[in-house]
Amino acid sequence: MAFICATGKHRRPSRMKRTTAQAAGIAALTTTGVIGSLAAPALAAETTAEQTGLLPVLAVDNPVAQQIDSVAEEIDAQAEAQKEAAERKAAEEAARQKAAEAAKKAREARERAAREAERKRLNTFVAPIAHSYVSTGYRTGGSLWSSGSHTGIDFHAASGTPVHAVGYGTVVEAGWGGAYGNQVVIRMNDGTYTQYGHLSSIAVSVGQPVEAGRQIGLSGATGNVTGPHLHFEARTSPEYGSDIDPVAYLRLHGVSL
Repeated sequence: MAFICATGKHRRPSRMKRTTAQAAGIAALTTTGVIGSLAAPALAAETTAEQTGLLPVLAVDNPVAQQIDSVAEEIDAQAEAQKEAAERKAAEEAARQKAAEAAKKAREARERAAREAERKRLNTFVAPIAHSYVSTGYRTGGSLWSSGSHTGIDFHAASGTPVHAVGYGTVVEAGWGGAYGNQVVIRMNDGTYTQYGHLSSIAVSVGQPVEAGRQIGLSGATGNVTGPHLHFEARTSPEYGSDIDPVAYLRLHGVSL
């Protein structure tokens, strides 16, 4: 009896082999985290009772692949949103820093301007009487002065002419000064002193700060005088006898006489 052996044909992979291969693919996806929590209906056992001995036999169909793509797209979208949020935050921080720097520069500019204005205010000097002239010079000799010479300068002025502080300082004397009549003495910002004598009235008090151009009284003819005028002295102290050249003093501070 002859036996016939079939040749030239390939047998289709057994059901166990097919399902085992599919299961291996699913296991790989699960390991990488792509499939972690998909609903059970999406992954179904091809034969519920059939086991490979290692894993339940599962099959992946098109709906599962679509869900995988959807999850991947959602992950990409979340990553893009996070990137955009980070970029916005960085831009906002850069804008904040730029605004803070601009505010700092503006504040520094204002402070510089304030310091410059204060420096100018403290160093500005004016003539004690506007539009006047020196009628009697410094160190002029004669019997009119007990010291034998003039310890200041006289400015021509009719009685009642406004008298101004020549610069910034503080009033240290304001009242009767003997031969000087009504007088005001001011300690200047640079430590020197200025005196204003023979006033008909006084408009400031001791301890009061004054600025250049501040009216401190009115010219007159009080004290030892021959007529109304302003006696002006520059001194190194508030006391008589510490006088310095008032014309040179005023010119040193920018006052043209």
